[in-house]
Amino acid sequence: MDKVYIEALKVDTLIGVYEFERQATQILLLDIELDFDCERAGLTDDLQFAVDYDRLSHRIREWSLVQSFELLEAYAENLCLLIHEEFGLPRIGLAINKPAAVADCAAVGIKVFRDYGGL
Repeated sequence: MDKVYIEALKVDTLIGVYEFERQATQILLLDIELDFDCERAGLTDDLQFAVDYDRLSHRIREWSLVQSFELLEAYAENLCLLIHEEFGLPRIGLAINKPAAVADCAAVGIKVFRDYGGL
């Protein structure tokens, strides 16, 4: 299966358990990997048969700005559902890095994979 990916997409969102984290948005870095058959897009050179990763990126940023989760796990679950429901993508790999979560550490985060069936 072909893959479409977005690496280190920077989003701002309200995330965190602690009171100080609830005062302002934080930056998350997202790595997204999507199973997608790219053959038809490649044969036709037509965007309608491809994943429009610019539109997807904008939608994720827009969505993230209005969210307010405590846990990365909840953010991830809801983002995967959004990608599946709005873009029709059934298999999603998502890695979320929260750079400011732990002092003296480049990043902490989670990786999830969701398979909603299909393809």
